Amino acid sequence: MREILGRRLQRLRDRLKTLRPAPGRSGDPALPLLDAALACVTLRQWPVLPGVGRSGADSGRCACPDPDCAVPGAHPFDPGLLAATTDPRMVAWWWTNRPTAPVLLATGGSAPCAVSLPANAAARAVGRLDAQGMRLGPIVATPTRWALLVAPYSLERLGELLYAKDHVPSSLRFHGEGGYLLLPPSPASGGGQVWWERAPEDDPAGSAGPDGGGPWLPEVEAVVHALVEASTGASGGGSRLAY
Repeated sequence: MREILGRRLQRLRDRLKTLRPAPGRSGDPALPLLDAALACVTLRQWPVLPGVGRSGADSGRCACPDPDCAVPGAHPFDPGLLAATTDPRMVAWWWTNRPTAPVLLATGGSAPCAVSLPANAAARAVGRLDAQGMRLGPIVATPTRWALLVAPYSLERLGELLYAKDHVPSSLRFHGEGGYLLLPPSPASGGGQVWWERAPEDDPAGSAGPDGGGPWLPEVEAVVHALVEASTGASGGGSRLAY
């Protein structure tokens, strides 16, 4: 199965070479974005769509109409979030026409969700969880925040989970149904680049995920509980996550 999917990716790349104009200089910096988007939909069945990207006239400004955009380049605009798809032909068309567009994962439904926290706190918390022997899934990192991917959950389930906690650090953010997450190797909204701190363990044979396919993902309850414990258990009584 892995060989079949690999050949499918190569056929898509070969087809795109005939559709995409030749780059003006050696190498094509957009190819990793195309490859990343195709890997999401063919190997993992994760729905993706292109982010709005940065303005051509000012690479520091979002291409959307909002001059004060809080996440420049790193959000859906046109197409909107509901257009996210696992169709490799649509993905190929999008990135052929917008080769530098960031890759966005539409979270929730049957797709992964995520819990994110500040980068420095995340590095310490993940180290502590590793030391405790907790199995984590893929981790997406930017210079400012890390996102731990988890199995899909509903808003109702998340609400019940948070209601049962005496305290949840305000620095935790939840990317669930109706949300999105910037994926590697997209440019990060605050500068720098997105990378896999812990890459997905792709298993096209269909034995890795909790429902029989895609990378293995932990349940949100286990991750949130562990992060809250890491926060409240910090030496000196301080919170490792509350900043």
